[in-house]
Amino acid sequence: MAGRYGRPRSFLRMRSLAGQVFLLQVAIVVLLVAASATALVLQSRADSEREARNRSVAVAEAFASGPGMEAALKSPDPTAVLQPRAEEARKGSGVDFVVVLNLNGVRYTHPLPDRIGKKFVGELAPALDGHVVTEKIDGTIGPLVQAVVPVRGANGEVVGLVSAGITISKVSGVAEDQFPLLFGSAAGILLLAMGGTALVTRRLDRQTHGLGPTEMTRMYEHHDAVLHAVREGVVIVGGDGQLLLANDEARRLLGLGPDVEGTPVAELGLEPVIATLLISGRTATDEVHSVGDRLLAVSQRATDRDGGPPGNVTTLRDTTELQALTGKAATARGRLKLLYDAGTEIGTALDVIQTCEELAEFATVRFADYATVDLAEGVLRGEEPTAVRATTDGLRRSAFSGTRDDTGLHPLGSVIRFLPSTDIGAGLLRGRSVLDTDLASRSGWQQQDPERAERMVECGFHSLIAVPIRARGVVLGVAMFWRAQRPEPFEDEDLSVAEEIVARAAVSMDNARRYSREHNVAVTLQRSLLPQGLPDQSAIDAAYRYLPAQAGLGGLGGVGGDWFDIIPLPGARVALVVGDVVGHGLHAAATMGRLRTAVHNFSSLDLPPDELLWHLDELVNRIDLDESANGSDGAGVTGATCLYAIYDPASGRCTMARAGHLQPVIVSPEGEAVFADVPGGPPLGLGGMPFETLDVQLAQDSRLVLYTDGLVEDRRRDIDEGLERLRRTLSGHPDRTPEETCEAVLRVLVPTRARDDVALLVGRTRRLAPENVAEWDVPSDPSAVARVRSDVSRTLTEWNLVEEAFTTELILSELVTNSIRYATGPIRVRLIRDRTLICEVSDRSSTSPHLRQAASMDEGGRGLFLVAQLAERWGTRYTDDGGKVIWTEQVLQPGAGGPL
Repeated sequence: MAGRYGRPRSFLRMRSLAGQVFLLQVAIVVLLVAASATALVLQSRADSEREARNRSVAVAEAFASGPGMEAALKSPDPTAVLQPRAEEARKGSGVDFVVVLNLNGVRYTHPLPDRIGKKFVGELAPALDGHVVTEKIDGTIGPLVQAVVPVRGANGEVVGLVSAGITISKVSGVAEDQFPLLFGSAAGILLLAMGGTALVTRRLDRQTHGLGPTEMTRMYEHHDAVLHAVREGVVIVGGDGQLLLANDEARRLLGLGPDVEGTPVAELGLEPVIATLLISGRTATDEVHSVGDRLLAVSQRATDRDGGPPGNVTTLRDTTELQALTGKAATARGRLKLLYDAGTEIGTALDVIQTCEELAEFATVRFADYATVDLAEGVLRGEEPTAVRATTDGLRRSAFSGTRDDTGLHPLGSVIRFLPSTDIGAGLLRGRSVLDTDLASRSGWQQQDPERAERMVECGFHSLIAVPIRARGVVLGVAMFWRAQRPEPFEDEDLSVAEEIVARAAVSMDNARRYSREHNVAVTLQRSLLPQGLPDQSAIDAAYRYLPAQAGLGGLGGVGGDWFDIIPLPGARVALVVGDVVGHGLHAAATMGRLRTAVHNFSSLDLPPDELLWHLDELVNRIDLDESANGSDGAGVTGATCLYAIYDPASGRCTMARAGHLQPVIVSPEGEAVFADVPGGPPLGLGGMPFETLDVQLAQDSRLVLYTDGLVEDRRRDIDEGLERLRRTLSGHPDRTPEETCEAVLRVLVPTRARDDVALLVGRTRRLAPENVAEWDVPSDPSAVARVRSDVSRTLTEWNLVEEAFTTELILSELVTNSIRYATGPIRVRLIRDRTLICEVSDRSSTSPHLRQAASMDEGGRGLFLVAQLAERWGTRYTDDGGKVIWTEQVLQPGAGGPL
């Protein structure tokens, strides 16, 4: 066979399988021989070292135990006595040196006389304790092993030491003399092994025809493909008429059993015409023969052409399937059309229930008489899907479609717990579909509810398909399709179609569930970030409304960035805030919460409106820069607006500033509505532009109306038209309460389905009664403090707050004293009776006092500390004229607060 490919037949050709096996075997033999030789060499070296140790120890111990050693060591000249004896012992034993040492390690003997009297190199401590020491060292004469043994006296004590050493090369010579024989034997073994391997390889080369591994693998792959991958039967019959091979398709077409190879064709029980053709071995091309209910096209060729083995190969093709294939093509076109229609009619909205209803209605129109959809409760709530436990948690019927309602099927809204013993329950647990073509046979499905099953059979139900609704590997529920009016039962093709449709619907359901979940999360986040109620304050009567955009008209269906707030400030004042973050969704809601928190923090510093907006603008700039640096795709806070107003009920003064927001509306007590001409400022986040304020004097019962653009802006009208409608709605109704004003404005301006968020805040102003405010001008003289204390005491007595008089006098005296000592210009004291008792001391100094802990030897520094201890709250705010106001608040007993 190798000759066909034009290659030489030498077994040394390493591309072939035989050549590669030869190389592998030779390599293994070489490695084994090399490993054996290495092991012998290593063993020889180990034996040499062990022999060196044994010899050095034996020589040293023999010399140390020799007669006269103790006397020689104690003689006046041990070297003269021991050197000849040591040299004689060295030469007689074949060691390299025998050295006698004293207890200090000084040599008495040595083969080199110049080394006598010098310190011995080696470990002596164990030998001094009576032990034998051996060690391997690299000496001047090469690697050697030396032993040190003690010399014991008559009383057993160590009186000296003897060391003997020998180089390893002296004892390894014997083993090295055997290396030629060793390597010669290894070479002989290698040659014999290679010869045997060559003979085995030559035979293997003949058996494989010189083919390489890749060629043989490809040949067998083609063989398997011909036998099993093609849709034709293949039969090979040998020259003796026995069946040698039949592939799976041939077994199916001819009805052959699994173990028929080696059986004579005449004994296979085939149709006579086919058996005769196979035994004859004649050539045939597409001969059509009837075999049972099939028409087979048979082709046959001999296998002995080109030097092949005797026999013939026969191919069988089932031509009866051609008509079936034509019908299947039409069925496939219809199925594709059905799936296309399902994709356009199911999942038209991001609503789980609507998607279930669309699935049920589509199924009853196209291939079923009744359809039901049951989903897990968590999916209906928009929760993250988990494994459905239909036997315990149950599924809620979410959709039903059919011509009758009295069929025995569970009604809408009912909870169904499928028994694991039924096919449907087991299919749900495993995520597998169920096809039951004969419900009347009571195949076990009726165990769920026997009474309902009986009624369903009476109504004509005869076939069922149940398909688990799966999304991302988790079962969300089950869709069931029933046939009652259609006489034909469901088939496997119907099951496949149902699975495809349910799979597409499951994607839409999961998308709708995720939308609902995100919507719920966003709405919850937004609601948590907005005010949950009105704070306790006496400056205004307030009412508010917040209306989210309708679902489907913008963003996430009602989640936006409009917000408002009412913040009590020191001095009985109040701040009204309205803001708007452009856009919808989680990002807008989260940004709104960040801005609202920032406004709360800045308002605690008691900043005027223009400074607060400036700080807020700087904050937004930093947020944008941080998010851009973190690669957040530009999702900053650009597009945020804000209106901030501070109202003082003691003076009736209202200070306002805005950053890109719409003008507020002021409604006079007589009912006249006008837009406040607050100087315009850029939206938050642009940076670098100052903000200006508007100061207006509001009479009591005036109404201040703050709102967002969703109230006045709509696609059907211009914003100017919306502003005018707002002004007309507010005008002419002086007796409306804030709640009534909110209702009237929303009724006129907000459509049924708003496309944008709406925030509306209405505050009706109050004024502090003159009898609840007391003011004094204090000269910059320490003696004036006593008069202030007297006036305060008298005022608190008139207000029936005698119990607070002492504390208040102490607080004001400390504050006034500080102003007299450290400030310049006029000093003014104001006392306000509100929900709390408010003390204010103003001066022209811009220096803010700081609380500190005075040392025990300090004469001052405790005043502000006492004020902080006595008052409930205290702080500092700055005035427009460059001065400051230091204020304190004291809690009053219930019923002690003054009326407005």
